Amino acid sequence: MQLTIIALNFIYAVLGVALMFFAYRVIDRLTPEVNFPEELRKGNVAVAIFVAAIFLSVALVIAGALN
Repeated sequence: MQLTIIALNFIYAVLGVALMFFAYRVIDRLTPEVNFPEELRKGNVAVAIFVAAIFLSVALVIAGALN
């Protein structure tokens, strides 16, 4: 019983990371005029907050779907 719970949690974690990466890539493709990695290297706080908002939004959607 315990191993199935651990396995499910691991699968949900991997799925969550994959969905966050997918969401980031979709937003990156939809905004070709903004180079997110370069802006983050330059220290652009607005871009960092935007990327963090993407990750938080996806995390909230995943958490809602799991409950």
